[in-house]
Amino acid sequence: MARPPQTVPGPPPLLPPIAPEEHTALVNVLLALLERYRTTDAQLRTVIEHQHAVIGELEQRVGALEAEVRRLKNLPARPNLKPSALHPDRDDDDPPTGGGAPGASRKRRRTPKRRKRLKIHHRVVIEPEPVPPGSRFRGYRDFTVQDLLIEPRNTQYRLARYETPGGEYLVGKLPDALHDAHFGPTLKSYIVHQYHHQRVTQPLLLAQLRQWGIDISAGQLSRLLTERHEPFHQEKDLLLLAGLTSSTYVHVDDTGARHRGQNGYATHVGNERFAFFASTDSKSRINFLELLRGPYTDYCINNAALEYCKQQKLSCAIREQLRNVDRRHFPDQRAWLAHLNALGVAHALHRRTATEGALLGSLIEHGLPPELVILSDDAGQFDVQQHALCWIHAERNFQTLLPLNDIHTKHLAWVREQLWDLYADLKDYKLNPNTETKLNIDAHFDELCRTQTRFETLNQALKRLHRNKAELLLVLERPDIPLHNNLSERDIREYVIKRKISGSTRSDNGRRARDTFASLKKTCQKLGIGFWDYLLDRFSLTNRIPPLPEIVAGTASLPP
Repeated sequence: MARPPQTVPGPPPLLPPIAPEEHTALVNVLLALLERYRTTDAQLRTVIEHQHAVIGELEQRVGALEAEVRRLKNLPARPNLKPSALHPDRDDDDPPTGGGAPGASRKRRRTPKRRKRLKIHHRVVIEPEPVPPGSRFRGYRDFTVQDLLIEPRNTQYRLARYETPGGEYLVGKLPDALHDAHFGPTLKSYIVHQYHHQRVTQPLLLAQLRQWGIDISAGQLSRLLTERHEPFHQEKDLLLLAGLTSSTYVHVDDTGARHRGQNGYATHVGNERFAFFASTDSKSRINFLELLRGPYTDYCINNAALEYCKQQKLSCAIREQLRNVDRRHFPDQRAWLAHLNALGVAHALHRRTATEGALLGSLIEHGLPPELVILSDDAGQFDVQQHALCWIHAERNFQTLLPLNDIHTKHLAWVREQLWDLYADLKDYKLNPNTETKLNIDAHFDELCRTQTRFETLNQALKRLHRNKAELLLVLERPDIPLHNNLSERDIREYVIKRKISGSTRSDNGRRARDTFASLKKTCQKLGIGFWDYLLDRFSLTNRIPPLPEIVAGTASLPP
């Protein structure tokens, strides 16, 4: 921001005449100094104006350099904060009656409509005092107050014991929702909701519960968060299979997830209807295929597996060995590795490629649609099936290029502008697919990638872009798939925030619980189900909400 010009002081006011007899030595020196100041005033103004001009120019250059540093570090641009457009006479509780330009007149409501939808739990009638004799009753004026009741409720179950004539003892049975635990379903729902949904840490949650009068230890709280959640784990595992078999595309991404002090990875798979998280120690392609396989453990050699091995340029001899053997199905990893040893496949690359193909074959056997598109940010482990790339990440590679002169900057800006023009054309094509637009986009892409600039690093980036043409332009064949992977990044951001707040996991149960409840929470949000309602329904064994995998697969509908 340029500094405002400063006011240069003017010459001092003229002095009244001084009589000759009053011209002392000191007065003569002062008069000489004043006269010298008058003669150099114009020069002084020129110097000050020049300094202001230089300072303004330097501030502009510093601003430009700061913007370039933010671009190179991929930092967000400075926000352009606009003044509030709210009407000065409008309260926050009074929504506008309709659209219109900012500042347009809005009709003020005394009572928002949303209060009419409130469920009334308790009614209190208040009579005026005193009521004069002969007064006539004219109804009520309702005044609604919202409040929250927070108090412990301890129930003591007295299990009656009887001794039968045969000497056996009969004892009353606790409700199934308690699971023989000393904490009720509402309290367990609250603990899981606060920790996984509200991101409250265990120490803060423990202190809050104790302040409310709940007698619970740190160990009991930890066990409530990590143990005895098998029904939730099973529902989460089935969620992935239902999502894959009922979808035409999925978004995938991964992020770091430390476990027991070691670096690990959390992989996300999902779309607009479900989300699935799984933490592992590796992020290889074998690991990704094993995650997609879900609860199954088998390996299968079929046409899909052999085609994958061919695409990965596995040697013809090994492919013929895999094709000609009678056994095509292997129940677990041990049997599969024994089969590779029997065939004499010893090279690590060959064994890995064959294993990837057998895992993909198992996925196809268990119902994975062959036309399923996997959309990613160009991470190598996700390059299976029909693979599509994110255009936002493709353009981001050009943002990291460092131009060395003005010509490089000009060429880079032109290429990025062409990329965004292609992106806009693809968005229009998704809305109205037609052959002419498809051919024009294809030709425009080839022409851009063949462009030779005076920026060699940019030329290499364009060549790399052309190598990914099939994955970037898959949308021309499949207009139903998205152009970017933003959904996966938004979903995985929830996991990252939780990781930053609570740190890494220390037990296998804790890691599994975090993955499970992160998956169920995001899926509930996408299906329009309140996570609190879902937890309370499951812990209390009400089962009013159908299993989430059935809702995702379309075999069950949302409750009214």
